[in-house]
Amino acid sequence: MEENHKPATSSSFKKGDDKEESSEVEKPEKETKSEQSQSQDIDDKEKEERAGIKHTLQKSYDDIETFLSKLESDAEAPDIPDFVHKYVDLVEKKLSKHEPLFHDDGSFLKVVDQISRLYKQLSDSDKAPLINRIGQIQQQAMCYLEDEFRSLLEEPDLKQEVVADQHGEDQSTLDQSKEESNFSGYSYQVIPKLNKIAKEMIFGGYESECCEAYMVTRRNIIDETLNKLGYEKISIDEAQKMQWEALEKNIPPWIKAFKQCTKVYFSNECRLVETVFSGYPSLSTNLFSNIVRGVFLQLLNFVEAVATIKRSTEKLFKFLDIYDTLRDNLSSLDGVLPKWAEELRNEMTTTRCRIGEMAIFIFCDLENAIKSDTEKTPVPGGAVHPLTRYTMNYLKYACDEYKETIEKVFKDHSKIERANSTNKPRSYEGDSEKNKYDDENQSPFVGQVLRILDLLDSALEAKSKLYKDIALSCIFMMNNGRYMLQKIKSSAEIHQAMKDTWCRKTSSDLRNYHQTYKRETWMKLLGCLNVEGLNVNGKVVKPVLKERFKSFNAMFDDIHRTQSLWVVNDKQLQSELRVSISAIVIPAYRSFLARFSGYLDPGRQTEKYIKFQPEDIETFIDDLFDGNSGSMSRKKP
Repeated sequence: MEENHKPATSSSFKKGDDKEESSEVEKPEKETKSEQSQSQDIDDKEKEERAGIKHTLQKSYDDIETFLSKLESDAEAPDIPDFVHKYVDLVEKKLSKHEPLFHDDGSFLKVVDQISRLYKQLSDSDKAPLINRIGQIQQQAMCYLEDEFRSLLEEPDLKQEVVADQHGEDQSTLDQSKEESNFSGYSYQVIPKLNKIAKEMIFGGYESECCEAYMVTRRNIIDETLNKLGYEKISIDEAQKMQWEALEKNIPPWIKAFKQCTKVYFSNECRLVETVFSGYPSLSTNLFSNIVRGVFLQLLNFVEAVATIKRSTEKLFKFLDIYDTLRDNLSSLDGVLPKWAEELRNEMTTTRCRIGEMAIFIFCDLENAIKSDTEKTPVPGGAVHPLTRYTMNYLKYACDEYKETIEKVFKDHSKIERANSTNKPRSYEGDSEKNKYDDENQSPFVGQVLRILDLLDSALEAKSKLYKDIALSCIFMMNNGRYMLQKIKSSAEIHQAMKDTWCRKTSSDLRNYHQTYKRETWMKLLGCLNVEGLNVNGKVVKPVLKERFKSFNAMFDDIHRTQSLWVVNDKQLQSELRVSISAIVIPAYRSFLARFSGYLDPGRQTEKYIKFQPEDIETFIDDLFDGNSGSMSRKKP
């Protein structure tokens, strides 16, 4: 017989090995078989014991059911049968083995339910030792259920939450996957287990333990989920100590977290708690209230923290982003929060109002920024002032990107007091009533924009007086006015809001500055070409003629040298100025030259007094307003 049971390693031995070696190899095989036999006997014994326990528990379960029915129907408590004590022993033994709590047949939950009923029915009897023992068994069973409940809650089925492109799924597959699991990541296999445990714990008198486990676990999971979105809790004290750049980075994650909560997480949380605690509407409502209230107030606290920081104009647009988020997601929240959540709605409305008022204060602070610019050094070359660039780009961006939001903010919150703000925009005068701004139809936001533009215009007029040369101050005002006008016209939103009134008034101002510039510069130059005093008794007085040419040359040379350094960046304005100058100077100079150049002796005298030909004048005019210190002698042909 032994020859038929060779060890697994016998094929590794060579022929000719002695019997002693073979015997030594076979010996441990016998010992192993003996050990295996003993182990098998133990396993069979345990199986028999378990089968016996199961068989006995099943039989005892039926007996206990009959006994409980009698207890529930009889007014007087009957005597305790012996099988009750045996049943308690069997249940205690089963619990001591720490077996898995869930089986397909749900036998464990049935036993726990029976123990809870037995404890309730016997609690008023005089069997104190038995009651205490059953109570201890029930407590142990409930601890197991609580651990299992918490464990199932702590491990949502994340496979239901993966995005499509991580597994190459198309959108329809992803939508179907989400439709199959709308319980915050828990599968349909887990939900019934949670529901059964919750019902059993509540029935057994462990409602508070069950609710505490659910609330703490779900709140931690939501916090972890928000953290993965980049959202961090920031208190008011922390916000006030942070640099704006650091705090600003936390606003987009907050916006994402708030939208996810109001549109996805809260509705899923509502469905989850109602399903897990089905049959207990009051309980599920309170749980949902406590969980959502904590998360929601935490999100609003972040906004409150942001609202406490020091105001400055560059922070406006982040405030408007927050305002948009609070406003746009209110309807989503209304669909989730029941009637008892009026407190949260009020909190959200209060926070939104505070952010709206802060946004108005910040926007109105643009007035203070203009007033506080007291720089007394004129901008070189009469170029566009940095204050003009900042203000107009700020207004353009506000209107292009946030016009709807900011108009809503001003409409809803414009009744707040504004310190140091101009009361009325400037008056626009024209030839008809249509050219006057209609204050009755003016929106609060447009009114504020007009106040800012009026204040900027006044500030620029004051700064233009820093130039000693009136012509240069006119160039400065034309540069800034044209820049403002172009920014308004390039923004469809702000241009529409202004209704062309401001643009017409500004264009008229630009024409006036243009005329003043020509009068202060080129009309004075044309005075050198005045024919008055050149003829005496019908003859041209050559000394006077020479002086006229000499004065013209000197003045034109000075104008070219000076105004070549002046700056007009707007190509259209630059071209308009050059064309208008040429139209004034070149015809007058050509006519004067044709009429009087013959009175000068050819050669040396002509070269001395006639330095420019009309073509030269046109070339030098084209050099103006480039901001370059060009040499006339170098550019002259």
